[in-house]
Amino acid sequence: MRNLRRRLIAGLILGFIVILALTLLGDIQEVGDHLTGFTWHLAPLILACTLFNYTLRFVKWHFYLTQIGIHDLPWSESARLFVAGFPLAVTPGKVGEALKGVWLNKIAGSPTARGITVVLAERISDGFAVLALSTLGVIAYPRYWPAFAIVLGALLSGVLLSQIRPLALAVLDLVDRIPMAKRITHHLREFYEGTYALFRPRATLIAVCLGTFAWFGEGVGMYLVLIGLGVPGSLENFSLAVFVLSFSTVVGAVSALPGGLVAAEASIAGMLGLLMGLPTSTAVAATLLIRLATLWFGVTLGLGVWSISRDLMLLEERDQGLGIRD
Repeated sequence: MRNLRRRLIAGLILGFIVILALTLLGDIQEVGDHLTGFTWHLAPLILACTLFNYTLRFVKWHFYLTQIGIHDLPWSESARLFVAGFPLAVTPGKVGEALKGVWLNKIAGSPTARGITVVLAERISDGFAVLALSTLGVIAYPRYWPAFAIVLGALLSGVLLSQIRPLALAVLDLVDRIPMAKRITHHLREFYEGTYALFRPRATLIAVCLGTFAWFGEGVGMYLVLIGLGVPGSLENFSLAVFVLSFSTVVGAVSALPGGLVAAEASIAGMLGLLMGLPTSTAVAATLLIRLATLWFGVTLGLGVWSISRDLMLLEERDQGLGIRD
């Protein structure tokens, strides 16, 4: 947990630096004027869009838990674990999210490696979802096609390979014959069984549909941010807002930076300027507002859960020497 806290603090510091750098890039005075003049009565609606996203993604999370054999975890406990995972997204490479597998082991008795596959499946299904929302934008702006195709190809390859069971089992049997790898073979098998169950066609289709509606909600939030900054309302601007939010989410995820920091912000601000012709100060103000309403709103909710969940935060120290089921 001490190592995790250091990683989290590093992510929070990076987030502060990114906000400062963006503000300086857009000119502090001009960005401040945009924020002051923002239509703040839209803020509850924007946060409602984010909560809509979180709600559907929670339904997907709970659905995934049933797919790996966790059927008796109360919805309230499942929600606590789901929200507590938000701050873990700002750890470098999002490696802290693996802790959710440990929580599932402690609370639900699920093998840790299998629980980690839920985190992986969440990310991959979210990737498919935001790519689906980006499709029309990529068709309209072919310059984004190469990145779109590479990410889509990587996601499809991973899912398809997980379903070729004879090949996966053969590889695991081969690994089992390596003396140095014998101690981790059991964990690898649990990890594979989890991915095999979660990436079955039916489970994947349900998860991607939920994710697509969820991320569409944040796209609506992006549009409301632009409206609040004085950008004219139109179907074209609405479509661009959804595309910008979706594609920047892909960029942030591929970067593997904490919470997509730097990459997502640069992508949002750059695309708003390039595709919508917004002045730099307006694009920066929009970027700051949407990231505060999405990423940092979620981190705040998660830290709130941490403050009343010492069993999660002190998990490793509590079980030191006792062992955790795996």
